Amino acid sequence: MYSHVPVLLEETIANLKINPSGIYVDATLGRGGHSSRILSLLENGFLYCFDVDNQAIKDSETVLASISNRFEIIHENFRNLKSALRERNVNKVNGFLFDLGVSSAQFDEGDRGFSYRYDARLDMRMNQESKLTAYDVINFYSKEDLKRIFLEYGEEKYASQIASSIVGRRQSKPIETTFELVDIIKSSLPFKELRKKGHPAKQVFQAIRIEVNDELNALKDGLEDAINMLERGGRIAVITFHSLEDRIVKNLFKKYTYPGEGSRTLPLEMKQVDYILVNKKVILPSPNEIEANPRSQSAKLRVIERKMYEE
Repeated sequence: MYSHVPVLLEETIANLKINPSGIYVDATLGRGGHSSRILSLLENGFLYCFDVDNQAIKDSETVLASISNRFEIIHENFRNLKSALRERNVNKVNGFLFDLGVSSAQFDEGDRGFSYRYDARLDMRMNQESKLTAYDVINFYSKEDLKRIFLEYGEEKYASQIASSIVGRRQSKPIETTFELVDIIKSSLPFKELRKKGHPAKQVFQAIRIEVNDELNALKDGLEDAINMLERGGRIAVITFHSLEDRIVKNLFKKYTYPGEGSRTLPLEMKQVDYILVNKKVILPSPNEIEANPRSQSAKLRVIERKMYEE
């Protein structure tokens, strides 16, 4: 079984302020690192876990069952958490956790096609039952659509050149593997870019993965539903790993915690806000955690709380 190191574990659990009798949701179960700690703190409470990865569910179920039976794993994307919870007569939740992005286990499973470090068929599906794969994106998207996702989801400044190279290469034969794609990306970049620190395919691979799994739209849907389902005094903790995710979280939290400015023609009227930011300054991993787990380096934790009393 995969040995998982949860990121920002102590900081996340401390900020969730677990109520032993509360209802909690881990929207991104993964290998159960955060869920295990939450479950161990529940006495009369209950934990609902969401994930779309069958292998992650299988691994985590064994781990969680060894702690308690006060949990249920739901094979659903967290964008559907509202409907899934209501089917279980859950309308209010004391705390939500979102640990976003692809898991370390998924990166390290070479045959899943998430990593540019392993040669595998282009796949990148978090939910292996989904239809759209990285192969489909690379071989059937137009040049303009490829350029758009590389720019929007990967912030890749050589998006146009890479998209042109992909379209040119696939005219002779389909592009089937991660290493084939890496070679195309490298051949599209100037030498000065290849000399820079970091893998030259990182941003393009990120962009394709986000497209295949519709990650950013799912985040907007799921997080907004979580905010509206939050019990008074409850909290939502969100761990992000890149600027696109973090921007969505920051803006959504601002929407619910910022009082606004009224209109230009009417006297200034500050709307009443029902939520507060727990940490106005983003929480980052400690130097010790980064040294022990280098993948935590880009992690950021933001936390929001629903006020205990309505104003």
